[in-house]
Amino acid sequence: MNALAYHVESLRGLDGLSRRAQEIPVPGPHQVVVRVRATSLNRRDVMLLEGTYPLPLKADTVPLVDGVGEVVALGDGVTRAALGDRVAGSYFVNWIDGPQSLALAAEQYGANFDGWLAEYIVLAEQSVVHVPAHLTDEEAATLTCAGLVAWSGVAKPVPAGAGETVLTVGTGPVGLFAVQHAKMLGARVISITSTADKAERLRKLGADEVVDRASTPDWELAVQELTGGLGADHVIDAVGMLTLPKSVAAAAYDARITLIGAKASEVPAAAADIFGGKYLSIRRVAVGSRTDYEAMNATIAEHGLRPVIDSVFPFDRAADAYRHFMEGDPFGKVVITVP
Repeated sequence: MNALAYHVESLRGLDGLSRRAQEIPVPGPHQVVVRVRATSLNRRDVMLLEGTYPLPLKADTVPLVDGVGEVVALGDGVTRAALGDRVAGSYFVNWIDGPQSLALAAEQYGANFDGWLAEYIVLAEQSVVHVPAHLTDEEAATLTCAGLVAWSGVAKPVPAGAGETVLTVGTGPVGLFAVQHAKMLGARVISITSTADKAERLRKLGADEVVDRASTPDWELAVQELTGGLGADHVIDAVGMLTLPKSVAAAAYDARITLIGAKASEVPAAAADIFGGKYLSIRRVAVGSRTDYEAMNATIAEHGLRPVIDSVFPFDRAADAYRHFMEGDPFGKVVITVP
């Protein structure tokens, strides 16, 4: 019996995406077969198509790292899942907890292990993550990448909390999750965006103050004013090096700045001397471990958080979903449902 799956080749853009028959997989020892219900796109998936992601795409791989589905088959020795469980998979196949290594970073679903843009996926047992029960399949299929990397920025190594200010820069899915996570943890949130419409939507999402960089290009000064000259305690910069100088200028003394996003950009000339007299930490995070994922899901379930979804496409319009993600300026996640 055959199902359907998409496969990709890098350096060909959407021309490298093709749909083919998929033989229903049989699990090996400590493997789980999942009937996919929904999956969603991230920037890294486009980068893999273009050949610009740090990890090369293995040719003929099923794409996408975000997804959710129902466990339909168990290999010998499986104890972390049962038939009928609704699960997702971790971003990294074998990163369970603790520090990440290059070897752990090099094993990723949708890159060199088959991902979620298929009717069935095989997960290593240690990758299985149970999703919050209150979420729809479309919502649960958005957490693995953008949800978790935002969580790692806001909640690790020490969670932001009451009495602290979190500044979010960027309104892609990571930036939106960062707003939601920070509010769950009790922090004040200031968000930077580029349009009045997005500003209003950020306020509805929970941002306490929003600065429109189109009308306020010196937004770092606005953040300082909003914080009484103290600056933000935590900065989640989901743009990158282009906004780093302003993020540093908007940060408090002893702040923590987290740069998120794999997209490379040139360092502006102004970055040559951006620190002034401040002592602060700047880090880049690589999504998170399975343990981090489970901690995030527990908090999401406790607070009833619902991810922001921009649009939902059917499985047979996967290429249209990619196009909308790449060209449509979505606000929230672009999801693909699987019949």
